[in-house]
Amino acid sequence: MSAGGIKAYQKTQKTTISGRELEAAVLTRGALLLKECQEHWNDDGHFERLDGALRFNQRIWTIFQDELVKEDNPLPGPLRGDILKLSLFIDKRIVEIMGDPVPEKLNMIIEINLNLAAGLRGMPVDDSPK
Repeated sequence: MSAGGIKAYQKTQKTTISGRELEAAVLTRGALLLKECQEHWNDDGHFERLDGALRFNQRIWTIFQDELVKEDNPLPGPLRGDILKLSLFIDKRIVEIMGDPVPEKLNMIIEINLNLAAGLRGMPVDDSPK
């Protein structure tokens, strides 16, 4: 495929991605940023990388919170409430990590992000040991 064809495909892909797929992609990116922090915990630039990953995840969940409290949100009330509670848990966990950074503390946010992303895509999460 030519460079022009690739650019046209990418532009079409960006304009046709669904809201659910976009949310799944953002959650996955947040999880992968945190996973990268775990994998490179002792490398130079660790704290900057962690700060960026935590801030990215904090933004994701703040946007979700904003959307969940809107009266015109199409999700059923109980589901909105459950996701809002989850977002508050994520907020608390991020603050805990900022106060006492330990790589294992990232696991919960990574798992939640990946599970939600899989659910948005309608795909089961592979929980088998790797």
